[in-house]
Amino acid sequence: MSDIKALESMTNQGLIEDDVVRIGAEQEFCLVTDQWRPSKISQEVLETINDDHFTFELARYNLEINLDPVELKTGCFTETEEQLRNLLTKATAGAKAHNNSILLTGILPTIGKKELGVDYMTPKPRYQYLNEVAKELRGGDFEMHLSGVDELSIHHDSVLFEACNTSFQMHLQIPSTDFISSYNWAQAISGPVLSVCTNSPLLLGRELWSETRIALFKQSIDTRSSSRALRDQQARVTIGKQWASGSAVDIFKNDVALYNVIMTKEIEENSLDVLSQGRIPKLKALCLHNGTIYRWNRACYGVGGGKPHLRIENRYIPAGPTVLDQMANFAFWVGLMKGRPAQFDDLSTQMDFRDAKANFIKAARTGKDSTMHWNGNQVPVPELLEKELLPMAYAGLEKSGIEKGDIERLLSIVGARSKGQTASKWLVKNYRGLRKTLKQDDALLTLTEGIYKNQQGIALPVHQWPMLDHKVKIESAAHLVRHIMSTRLYIVNENDLAQLATHVMEWKGIHHVPVENNAGDLCGLLTWTHMEHYKEMEAMDEQLLVADIMTRDVITVHPDTEITKAIQLMKKLEYGCMPVVENKHLVGIITIKDVIPFDHD
Repeated sequence: MSDIKALESMTNQGLIEDDVVRIGAEQEFCLVTDQWRPSKISQEVLETINDDHFTFELARYNLEINLDPVELKTGCFTETEEQLRNLLTKATAGAKAHNNSILLTGILPTIGKKELGVDYMTPKPRYQYLNEVAKELRGGDFEMHLSGVDELSIHHDSVLFEACNTSFQMHLQIPSTDFISSYNWAQAISGPVLSVCTNSPLLLGRELWSETRIALFKQSIDTRSSSRALRDQQARVTIGKQWASGSAVDIFKNDVALYNVIMTKEIEENSLDVLSQGRIPKLKALCLHNGTIYRWNRACYGVGGGKPHLRIENRYIPAGPTVLDQMANFAFWVGLMKGRPAQFDDLSTQMDFRDAKANFIKAARTGKDSTMHWNGNQVPVPELLEKELLPMAYAGLEKSGIEKGDIERLLSIVGARSKGQTASKWLVKNYRGLRKTLKQDDALLTLTEGIYKNQQGIALPVHQWPMLDHKVKIESAAHLVRHIMSTRLYIVNENDLAQLATHVMEWKGIHHVPVENNAGDLCGLLTWTHMEHYKEMEAMDEQLLVADIMTRDVITVHPDTEITKAIQLMKKLEYGCMPVVENKHLVGIITIKDVIPFDHD
């Protein structure tokens, strides 16, 4: 509580730095192997880079760059861009020393279930503690239920799904006297801004939201437990439920009241004592707690050059697909923040918060194809940007002293993207095209390689990226069963009628059907041979169950079994298929058709 009182005292005394505006950013990026799969050596790469701007992330295939804050004035975006490019060049060299590459993307397409295991978690006590506490608060495993063009429904035993999210976090220093109006404005523009920045439509080979990170992050670190009681619980990842009021201090007070403390550490100094001595406290306890509340627009306190300041952190923008795209997003957001018309100083008189929240969710789901609720009207995103928001952002940047050439260079990218191709559009078009000729794993690898190649050299902004060759012939990089197994399965229960099960096999041309019991465990296999034998029976018993004709002697393989070993086993046993089982649960199936391309004997 001393941190809250100290912040309140500094605000009342006018100690908060209000006469300077600075911008800053954090760049998260992925490390990939020479086969475009998630790496596992972030610690080694970080040691090779040896630069304090870099730090760990939750997963061992991610790192983060903390850029230096710069004053919002002429040349600031150029300065930020140059530093970011220089640091990424250093990251590239560090990764290359370990036969790795770096990639800017919202969700790395090649992340699979294997890379979500705890052995891919960065071995730091903080992350392990976070994982344990989050599971304890939930009272069990995490659940992911995402629905877009495809669906993903899965239980998971760690917070590692959160590590799938890679972002470009943008910071803007805000005067304490204008903080609430600015914060509410940041909330109001979140939907329109996100709609043209989407870059994360794929997860585990499923096509979900235009910006899947929004739903994934919320569910991946959701500490709420379900119960029979109908009660509202605030998610730790949220855009909020209402407009903020009061002062910046009230935002921090509300977060202390709403959220349990899940991270603690020994704090030696009392903030009020530090303040009474004429020094500026760092409010370590408050900042630690604030760091475990993942608001898409987060109020932040910091100390720079011995002066305390307040800022808003924009957390919803994905990483990539190029540095230029990210800088365009940055300029667009900052321009809108500084170009806020006076009529929006009090958002509660202009817009229902639920409309702002609905805009944000729609943008995450359907990107620039969304229709936004704005000024009492329903407006398509391209029209809203062209007629209102881009001119507003231009005016805001111009007022901040940004040179016209830089404004036009960056905002024209956002405008072209809104009328043409966003990163999520490019990813979806190419993935669908690649899947016509390639298996899922090979399509994801090819897509990831395509992202990397487009990020090299001149690195045109994504609205100018060409389509990939969808008829490409590649040598598959698959080497584990999980890379080739089919997860879209026809499954029958042992108590199903045999006649129905065999008819389904015949109708669908299926040669192998796994059989589960009522507990959901694999208990048998129904094959084409069984079906043919059953059909030939003279006295067909319509009451026969699947359990009566299936084979119970089922040999299985694990998802991480080498494909070559699976081939050897199938040949030895003369099997046409093998179920794939992990932790007693059926997760897929491989057939002769799947392994033929890998059989070189």
